[in-house]
Parts: sequence; structure tokens; C-alpha cells
Amino acid sequence: MVSIEKLVYGGDGLAHHGERTVFVPFVLPGEEVRVAGKSHRKNLVWANPIEIAKPSASRIEPKCAHFKVCGGCQYQHIEASTQTQFKHEILKETLLRLGGIRWEDEIKLHTAAPYEYRNRAQWGVRSAMTRALGYFLPESSTIVPIDDCPVLSPLLSRTFHQLQELMRSNSLPAQIEEIEAFAGSADQKLALNIAFRSFEQHPAAIIKFFREALPQLESLLIHDQRKNKFELSGPGFLTHRAGGFNFQVNHLSFFQVNRFLIEDLLRSVVSGKKGSLALDLYAGVGFFSLPLAKTFDRVISVDANESAIRDLRKNVEAAGVAVTSHNLHTEEFLKKFDEKPDLIVLDPPRSGLGQFASAKLAELRSPDITYLSCDPSTLARDLAVFLQTGRMPAGAKPNAPRYEIKSIELFDLFPQTHHIETLVHLRLAP
Repeated sequence: MVSIEKLVYGGDGLAHHGERTVFVPFVLPGEEVRVAGKSHRKNLVWANPIEIAKPSASRIEPKCAHFKVCGGCQYQHIEASTQTQFKHEILKETLLRLGGIRWEDEIKLHTAAPYEYRNRAQWGVRSAMTRALGYFLPESSTIVPIDDCPVLSPLLSRTFHQLQELMRSNSLPAQIEEIEAFAGSADQKLALNIAFRSFEQHPAAIIKFFREALPQLESLLIHDQRKNKFELSGPGFLTHRAGGFNFQVNHLSFFQVNRFLIEDLLRSVVSGKKGSLALDLYAGVGFFSLPLAKTFDRVISVDANESAIRDLRKNVEAAGVAVTSHNLHTEEFLKKFDEKPDLIVLDPPRSGLGQFASAKLAELRSPDITYLSCDPSTLARDLAVFLQTGRMPAGAKPNAPRYEIKSIELFDLFPQTHHIETLVHLRLAP
């Protein structure tokens, strides 16, 4: 029996048993839980809950029958507003523990409907009889078949049920390994990426099948992985509208997944920003670049994804704005860039900036840096460089400028999960 002390990033509860630290999923602080160990390393133990002997008053019934099984959600046993409070505490604790950053001021919370928010999803195919669609277990190739997924948008949910019925009736074309679905901003048009081990039928026959089975299908990309051959049917993109702009997003580009908080996120990043030069790193399809081009004399956008840069350039042309774009990794771009932007916008992947990019950006002495992070651990590491709260990276200039945090905002883009999206506004210290 262990007593849960707090929740930690990743979704687990933390407890102690003697000298050992125990991590337990699907629990709440204050609960007394009977557990069974599943793995350990030195004095760290990962355990499964066997019985909630003393449940928290905050515990609720999960909405999804597959909760605890499919691995996609960690918090459905917690009411939505309480989830965000826990994420708030986890964010502050992570910044202090990993970055030496003690933040006592307000963290503005942005929330929306806790279900039906996802406009993109990936489903694996279980080829064993009965065939079925489902989600991969965490860090596993095992696919858990599901019947419903309440975080999906209505269009994606309807599409999933149609595909699942076809799969279980053995009607879908053979050799499918994975299906990725995404919906436009109005949740009326659908695009699919379907990965096949190989095409057993002619591509035209496969395309005809899906067109007839899914009338809502706008664009379809199928991939023969054995021959690395792609076939496209349709325009090759969907359109998302935000901030008065239309964003073309093709099959291989990224766009924000929470359809309810897109406008709020855009406003928080670009509102009130103006000047001579804005630098948008990890720019994607131009989500921030386009509105910034309305208030800055020059905007430079950088992204390593060739597909996203193609979309960005088409979006820039359609919007009638001026943006200079570079299809480069941020580190490569920064090796030769030495201008001083009035604003730097950062939206890196989960791995964050890294010490080299953080140090190089600090050396540019921009008065305003806006950092959007999807991982508080790497955010804390990167902010430690900007704020000089930890050891400076090798090669950093001894007189590198120091930044300070102006404000922090938390966007609950992924309710029911442990994921935390954080927007940090930095300013150059006087």
C-alpha cells in the first residue's frame, strides 16, 4: 500500500515506500493505493494500481470505456478543471527542478471543451482476426482495438466508426498498416493518409473504394511502403481558417490539433506585436508568420520540413503578404544569421531548442522572445540558458545577455492527457 503525494509529468502519481520512489498511473494525490510492481531501476519503482483503497473526492467516472487500456489518455478519472490545476502545479515544479526557475506570478490558463477537440488522429491496423482499428500501446507495437474515442472531432469519430465497421467485416483493402485522418477547420472535409505494406490492388481501385465508402473524403494519399510509392487523389491539402487567414495544410504538414483553441493560441502569440523584423523559427505552414507579416516590415520564417515550407509559401502568396522562408534546420540557419530581430517566435518539437540554438538566439539580443513549448522538461532546460539560471553551454559567450520571464500561459491543448503546452514571453533584461 502506498500514499500518493502528487502527480508528475507523464501522468503518474508519485509515492514513497521505504527508501523507494514509486510511480503509479491513474491515481490522484491523497489516495491510498494497493499496487503491484512492474519494473524498477535502483530505488525507482513503476507499479500498477490494483485497488484504490481510499479514493480521492476528486475522482470521477471516465467517459471512455477504453480508458487505462489504449494508453492515449491518462486523466479521464479527473474532472477537466482539476486536470488543468494539476498541470499548472507540474509545470511550476518542472521549471524549478530542471531549470532552477522559481515562478510565483500568475500562469494564465487557456481551456476549452475537454472532448471532441482533436482534428487529427492515427489508427493502427490489427491484421489478426478479427481485423480491427485501434491505438498502439505506449512504447509498443501492440494495437488495442477500440469502439469509440471521445476526444475525436465529430467528423473524425464518424469516419473512425465507418472504417472500423469495414475493417471488422473484412471489407477494407488488404495490407493496410496505418491510417492517419485529419479534418479541416469546419470539421466537414476529411483527408486520409493510408500506409500499405504493399498494394495488392491497382491504386485506382483502392482510391475508388475509399471514395465510395467515405463521401466526406476530400483528399487521399496512399503509400506502398515496399516500393516507397505514393498515389494522391484530390487536392492534396485541407484548409484551416484562423485569424482571418486561410492556411493550406497538406498531407505531410503539421497543424495545431486542438480545433477549439487555435484562435486563442494565435492571438496570444501575435497580438500587439509589431516592428521592423520578426523571426519565426519552426514556422510550419506559416501559422504565426502570416499574421506577423501584417505588423512587421520583414518576416523571416524557418522550417526543416520541406512539405510545410511548400505550404507556407503558398499560404503567403494567397494572403498577399511578404515572408522570406528558409527550408533549413534551425541550428544550420542560426550559424549564419546575425541580425537583431524585434521579435523571435519559437515553436520547436518536443525535443526543444537544445543548448546551442538557445545560446545563439540569446546572442542575437532580440528584445522580445515568445517560446511555445509542448514539453516542460525541455522548456526548463532551454529557459535556463536564456535566464542563466544554470550552467552555460560550452561555447557560449561569457557576456551573453540575460533574459527574464515577462509572463507564462498554459494552453490545455490535450485534455484528458498529461501533455502540457506552455507559452513563455521573454524580454531582454535591462
